Amino acid sequence: MMGTMDLQLILGEFSAVDALELVAQMIHIKIKFHEERVGQDSSEEDIKYRESKIKQLQKQLCQLRTAVGPEMDRLKLDATIRITAP
Repeated sequence: MMGTMDLQLILGEFSAVDALELVAQMIHIKIKFHEERVGQDSSEEDIKYRESKIKQLQKQLCQLRTAVGPEMDRLKLDATIRITAP
C-alpha cells in the first residue's frame, strides 16, 4: 500500500530567463498531454474539461511572462509533485 510520496522536480535559484524557460517547458508538456487526450475517444464533457485546462495553463504562462519583469535577475523555483493513493 502506498502512502504519500514527494518528487522534488525543481529546487533552486535560476536566472530569470532560465526559470521562465523551465516553467514554460513544464506547462507546454502539460498542454501537450491534454491535447493528445482530446484526440482520443473522449466524451464531449471530457473534451470541454481538457480545453478549459489548456486555456487555464496558457493564461497562467502569459501571466508569469508578464510578472517576470526586466528588473528581475534571479528567481527561486520549488516544484514538488505529491503523489498519494486515492
